[in-house]
Amino acid sequence: TIYDQPYSRKWINPYIRYYYSDKNYLNGFKPPHGKADYECFQDFFIREFKHPPENSSEFVWPCEGLLCDLGPVERTHSSSVKGDLRHLDTIFGLPQGTLPESHYFTNVFLHNKNYHRIHAPVNGTISRIQHIPGDLVVLRPWIYGCDPSLPAFRNERINIDIEDELGRTWYVSIVGGPAVGTIELPSHVGLGQPIEKLQELALFYLGSTCCMAAPSPPRFHEKNTFVEVGASY
Repeated sequence: TIYDQPYSRKWINPYIRYYYSDKNYLNGFKPPHGKADYECFQDFFIREFKHPPENSSEFVWPCEGLLCDLGPVERTHSSSVKGDLRHLDTIFGLPQGTLPESHYFTNVFLHNKNYHRIHAPVNGTISRIQHIPGDLVVLRPWIYGCDPSLPAFRNERINIDIEDELGRTWYVSIVGGPAVGTIELPSHVGLGQPIEKLQELALFYLGSTCCMAAPSPPRFHEKNTFVEVGASY
Protein backbone atom coordinates (compact mmCIF):
# COMPACT_ATOMS: atom_id res chain seq x y z
CA THR A 1 0.00 0.00 0.00
CA ILE A 2 1.01 3.66 -0.15
CA TYR A 3 1.55 3.51 3.61
CA ASP A 4 4.45 1.07 3.07
CA GLN A 5 6.25 3.32 0.59
CA PRO A 6 9.35 5.20 1.77
CA TYR A 7 7.92 8.58 0.74
CA SER A 8 5.03 8.10 3.20
CA ARG A 9 7.38 8.69 6.13
CA LYS A 10 7.08 12.40 5.30
CA TRP A 11 3.48 12.28 6.55
CA ILE A 12 4.43 11.26 10.11
CA ASN A 13 5.41 14.64 11.57
CA PRO A 14 2.45 16.56 10.05
CA TYR A 15 0.14 13.80 11.29
CA ILE A 16 1.51 14.10 14.83
CA ARG A 17 1.15 17.90 14.78
CA TYR A 18 -2.47 17.57 13.66
CA TYR A 19 -3.64 14.85 16.05
CA TYR A 20 -1.52 15.24 19.20
CA SER A 21 -1.22 18.26 21.48
CA ASP A 22 2.04 16.87 22.86
CA LYS A 23 4.75 17.66 20.31
CA ASN A 24 6.97 15.05 21.98
CA TYR A 25 4.34 12.32 21.68
CA LEU A 26 6.55 10.05 19.60
CA ASN A 27 9.28 10.03 22.25
CA GLY A 28 7.34 7.38 24.15
CA PHE A 29 7.56 4.95 21.24
CA LYS A 30 10.09 3.28 18.97
CA PRO A 31 10.00 1.95 15.40
CA PRO A 32 8.74 -1.64 15.06
CA HIS A 33 10.67 -4.85 14.44
CA GLY A 34 13.94 -3.48 15.81
CA LYS A 35 14.28 -0.81 13.12
CA ALA A 36 16.45 2.21 13.83
CA ASP A 37 13.98 4.66 12.28
CA TYR A 38 10.46 4.91 10.89
CA GLU A 39 10.94 3.92 7.26
CA CYS A 40 7.32 4.54 6.21
CA PHE A 41 3.98 5.63 7.65
CA GLN A 42 3.04 2.02 8.39
CA ASP A 43 6.01 1.83 10.76
CA PHE A 44 4.54 4.75 12.68
CA PHE A 45 1.13 3.13 12.68
CA ILE A 46 2.45 -0.07 14.32
CA ARG A 47 4.87 1.75 16.62
CA GLU A 48 5.98 0.00 19.81
CA PHE A 49 6.21 1.29 23.36
CA LYS A 50 9.75 2.09 24.44
CA HIS A 51 8.67 1.09 27.92
CA PRO A 52 5.40 -0.84 28.25
CA PRO A 53 2.91 0.63 30.74
CA GLU A 54 2.96 -0.74 34.26
CA ASN A 55 -0.05 -1.17 36.53
CA SER A 56 -0.43 -3.18 39.72
CA SER A 57 -4.18 -3.51 39.11
CA GLU A 58 -5.32 -7.11 38.56
CA PHE A 59 -7.11 -6.25 35.30
CA VAL A 60 -6.24 -3.64 32.65
CA TRP A 61 -7.55 -2.38 29.34
CA PRO A 62 -6.00 -4.26 26.41
CA CYS A 63 -6.07 -1.37 23.94
CA GLU A 64 -6.42 2.36 23.36
CA GLY A 65 -9.50 4.01 21.92
CA LEU A 66 -13.12 5.05 22.35
CA LEU A 67 -15.26 2.80 24.53
CA CYS A 68 -18.23 2.87 22.18
CA ASP A 69 -20.34 0.05 23.60
CA LEU A 70 -20.65 -1.80 26.90
CA GLY A 71 -23.11 -3.68 29.04
CA PRO A 72 -23.83 -7.00 30.75
CA VAL A 73 -23.95 -9.94 28.33
CA GLU A 74 -27.44 -10.81 29.59
CA ARG A 75 -28.76 -7.40 28.54
CA THR A 76 -26.72 -6.69 25.42
CA HIS A 77 -28.85 -6.68 22.30
CA SER A 78 -28.38 -8.71 19.14
CA SER A 79 -27.67 -7.19 15.74
CA SER A 80 -29.28 -7.81 12.37
CA VAL A 81 -26.61 -8.47 9.73
CA LYS A 82 -27.95 -8.63 6.18
CA GLY A 83 -31.31 -9.72 7.61
CA ASP A 84 -29.75 -12.35 9.87
CA LEU A 85 -30.24 -11.82 13.62
CA ARG A 86 -26.91 -12.45 15.29
CA HIS A 87 -26.35 -12.75 19.02
CA LEU A 88 -23.36 -11.47 20.98
CA ASP A 89 -21.76 -14.94 20.93
CA THR A 90 -21.35 -14.47 17.15
CA ILE A 91 -18.65 -11.83 17.63
CA PHE A 92 -16.54 -14.31 19.56
CA GLY A 93 -17.25 -17.24 17.23
CA LEU A 94 -19.22 -19.17 19.83
CA PRO A 95 -22.52 -21.08 19.70
CA GLN A 96 -25.45 -19.05 20.96
CA GLY A 97 -25.70 -19.18 24.75
CA THR A 98 -22.00 -19.94 25.33
CA LEU A 99 -20.99 -16.57 26.78
CA PRO A 100 -21.75 -16.46 30.50
CA GLU A 101 -24.59 -14.03 31.13
CA SER A 102 -22.68 -12.70 34.12
CA HIS A 103 -19.85 -11.50 31.84
CA TYR A 104 -19.59 -7.88 30.73
CA PHE A 105 -19.25 -6.83 27.08
CA THR A 106 -17.10 -3.91 25.89
CA ASN A 107 -16.21 -2.60 22.45
CA VAL A 108 -13.29 -0.20 21.95
CA PHE A 109 -12.96 1.58 18.60
CA LEU A 110 -9.37 2.34 17.63
CA HIS A 111 -9.08 5.49 15.53
CA ASN A 112 -6.20 5.68 13.07
CA LYS A 113 -4.33 7.96 15.48
CA ASN A 114 -4.50 5.47 18.35
CA TYR A 115 -1.85 2.95 19.32
CA HIS A 116 -2.66 -0.22 17.38
CA ARG A 117 -1.28 -3.06 19.43
CA ILE A 118 -3.48 -5.21 21.66
CA HIS A 119 -2.20 -6.42 25.03
CA ALA A 120 -3.38 -9.06 27.48
CA PRO A 121 -5.87 -7.67 30.03
CA VAL A 122 -4.99 -10.27 32.66
CA ASN A 123 -2.50 -13.01 33.59
CA GLY A 124 -3.57 -16.41 32.34
CA THR A 125 -3.33 -19.12 29.70
CA ILE A 126 -4.47 -18.88 26.08
CA SER A 127 -7.26 -21.43 25.76
CA ARG A 128 -8.54 -20.71 22.23
CA ILE A 129 -7.42 -18.94 19.06
CA GLN A 130 -9.87 -18.62 16.18
CA HIS A 131 -9.82 -16.82 12.84
CA ILE A 132 -13.19 -15.84 11.37
CA PRO A 133 -13.28 -14.61 7.76
CA GLY A 134 -15.80 -11.92 6.96
CA ASP A 135 -16.50 -8.47 5.56
CA LEU A 136 -14.43 -5.33 6.09
CA VAL A 137 -17.11 -2.69 6.57
CA VAL A 138 -16.40 0.72 8.07
CA LEU A 139 -15.85 0.54 11.84
CA ARG A 140 -16.63 4.10 12.97
CA PRO A 141 -19.29 3.65 15.67
CA TRP A 142 -21.13 6.95 15.12
CA ILE A 143 -22.20 5.71 11.67
CA TYR A 144 -24.32 2.97 13.23
CA GLY A 145 -26.29 5.03 15.74
CA CYS A 146 -27.70 2.83 18.49
CA ASP A 147 -25.87 -0.26 17.16
CA PRO A 148 -22.16 0.71 17.34
CA SER A 149 -20.98 -2.91 17.54
CA LEU A 150 -22.58 -4.01 14.27
CA PRO A 151 -19.26 -4.29 12.34
CA ALA A 152 -17.91 -6.69 14.98
CA PHE A 153 -20.67 -9.15 14.09
CA ARG A 154 -19.73 -9.30 10.42
CA ASN A 155 -16.09 -8.27 9.88
CA GLU A 156 -13.06 -10.51 9.69
CA ARG A 157 -11.61 -11.07 13.15
CA ILE A 158 -9.35 -13.13 15.38
CA ASN A 159 -10.71 -14.37 18.69
CA ILE A 160 -8.42 -15.15 21.61
CA ASP A 161 -9.65 -16.61 24.90
CA ILE A 162 -7.59 -16.25 28.07
CA GLU A 163 -8.29 -18.40 31.12
CA ASP A 164 -7.24 -16.38 34.15
CA GLU A 165 -5.73 -17.65 37.39
CA LEU A 166 -9.20 -18.15 38.87
CA GLY A 167 -10.29 -20.35 35.95
CA ARG A 168 -12.49 -17.65 34.39
CA THR A 169 -12.40 -16.97 30.64
CA TRP A 170 -11.72 -13.54 29.15
CA TYR A 171 -12.94 -13.41 25.55
CA VAL A 172 -11.06 -10.99 23.26
CA SER A 173 -12.10 -10.35 19.65
CA ILE A 174 -9.72 -8.40 17.42
CA VAL A 175 -11.81 -7.04 14.55
CA GLY A 176 -10.49 -5.83 11.21
CA GLY A 177 -11.84 -3.03 9.04
CA PRO A 178 -11.32 -1.35 5.65
CA ALA A 179 -7.65 -1.13 4.59
CA VAL A 180 -6.58 -3.65 7.24
CA GLY A 181 -3.79 -5.56 5.57
CA THR A 182 -3.04 -7.89 8.44
CA ILE A 183 -3.93 -8.77 11.99
CA GLU A 184 -0.67 -10.22 13.24
CA LEU A 185 -0.06 -12.38 16.29
CA PRO A 186 3.40 -12.46 17.93
CA SER A 187 5.23 -15.77 18.18
CA HIS A 188 4.57 -16.20 21.91
CA VAL A 189 0.79 -16.25 21.36
CA GLY A 190 -0.18 -19.88 20.98
CA LEU A 191 -2.77 -22.33 22.22
CA GLY A 192 -1.96 -23.43 25.76
CA GLN A 193 0.73 -20.80 26.20
CA PRO A 194 0.89 -18.63 29.33
CA ILE A 195 0.35 -14.91 28.84
CA GLU A 196 1.19 -12.13 31.26
CA LYS A 197 -0.89 -9.04 31.86
CA LEU A 198 0.12 -6.35 29.32
CA GLN A 199 2.10 -8.81 27.19
CA GLU A 200 1.34 -8.17 23.52
CA LEU A 201 -1.51 -10.20 21.99
CA ALA A 202 -1.76 -8.78 18.46
CA LEU A 203 -1.18 -5.79 16.21
CA PHE A 204 -3.21 -4.21 13.43
CA TYR A 205 -1.99 -2.87 10.13
CA LEU A 206 -4.59 -0.06 9.78
CA GLY A 207 -8.11 0.14 11.22
CA SER A 208 -9.55 -1.89 14.04
CA THR A 209 -11.96 -2.54 16.88
CA CYS A 210 -11.37 -4.67 19.98
CA CYS A 211 -14.30 -6.37 21.72
CA MET A 212 -14.07 -8.15 25.04
CA ALA A 213 -16.39 -10.21 27.24
CA ALA A 214 -14.93 -10.18 30.74
CA PRO A 215 -15.97 -11.77 34.05
CA SER A 216 -15.84 -8.35 35.72
CA PRO A 217 -17.35 -4.99 34.68
CA PRO A 218 -15.12 -1.98 34.01
CA ARG A 219 -14.84 0.05 37.18
CA PHE A 220 -13.60 3.44 36.01
CA HIS A 221 -14.96 4.07 32.52
CA GLU A 222 -18.36 4.72 30.97
CA LYS A 223 -19.64 4.51 27.41
CA ASN A 224 -18.11 7.05 25.02
CA THR A 225 -15.06 7.67 27.19
CA PHE A 226 -11.43 7.15 26.17
CA VAL A 227 -9.45 4.16 27.46
CA GLU A 228 -5.72 3.55 27.33
CA VAL A 229 -3.57 0.44 27.21
CA GLY A 230 -2.67 -0.58 30.72
CA ALA A 231 -5.23 1.65 32.46
CA SER A 232 -7.09 -0.06 35.28
CA TYR A 233 -10.10 -1.92 33.88
